[in-house]
Amino acid sequence: MHFLSKIGLAATAVFLSGLFIAAIQSPKVAGQTIETSVSEQQQTPQILRVEALDIPRVMTFAGESVPLQDTDVRERLDREIHVNTYWHSNMLLMIKKANRFFSEIEPLLKKYNLPDDFKYLAVAESGLDNVTSSAGASGFWQFMRATGKQYGLEINSYVDERYNLELATKVASEYLRNSKELFGSWTNAAAAYNAGNAGISKQMKRQDATDYYNLLLNPETGRYVFRILAFKEILSNPEKYGFFVNQDDLYQAIPTNTIVVDTPIEDFAKFAKQQGINYKILKIHNPWLRDTFLKNASGKKYHIKIPKPGYYIL
Repeated sequence: MHFLSKIGLAATAVFLSGLFIAAIQSPKVAGQTIETSVSEQQQTPQILRVEALDIPRVMTFAGESVPLQDTDVRERLDREIHVNTYWHSNMLLMIKKANRFFSEIEPLLKKYNLPDDFKYLAVAESGLDNVTSSAGASGFWQFMRATGKQYGLEINSYVDERYNLELATKVASEYLRNSKELFGSWTNAAAAYNAGNAGISKQMKRQDATDYYNLLLNPETGRYVFRILAFKEILSNPEKYGFFVNQDDLYQAIPTNTIVVDTPIEDFAKFAKQQGINYKILKIHNPWLRDTFLKNASGKKYHIKIPKPGYYIL
């Protein structure tokens, strides 16, 4: 539960390369195309017009108002919307992936009594990828090994349920509900997901403040909720920020059937072929299976997803 994506140099490189390409070709910034005549292109250097983006005047997170009348709050949101909008390739891919994975995450959040806006926290944590951070946090919800085990996830050489989207969402929901009960707001709970409950409690006592927006926090946590808000704003209004994606270009959800297994599986490659798929596809849909076999001496019931036919070429 620790966001470690480093925008810095990577974002700058992507942004500058985008400007360079745009200057050579037909510049488009936030949905506006700048046209120049052939004679103008031959006679004068092209100048790319980069405009400031309109920031929403009213915004909420999990039903809680964001105090955008506060200059500091508004400027911090302004920063994150601009950084993520103009990191074109990253946001475009995020829009595509969100179409696939939000259809899975949304009903899980509802099932586990968590506000829908927390799907944007998963975007901030992992970019909707089963990544592992340099600190060892893993999965969409970026749980550390100790925290995952504390909340009942199985984590060993054969199975790592931090990569099981349903089980990890259940644990994330439990953690966030506990934080909300402790701090009194979903916004504070989101901040605590990054800094830890102890970290937020310490700063609240030190600064005699109980609201995230009134706390001076480390740079990462200070930006964290605003990055979540920026993802909510852009992903909810992509065309407003210049992203025009055809429905056919979005990544689609892949329907699956579920097989319940309570015995060892000696060879996942053979098991996959028995299900009409291959090893690669089995692991894509079940990333929590961490080895080439399943050592299930306890007879535990595991739910393995098998994609329905027609989505892969075997």
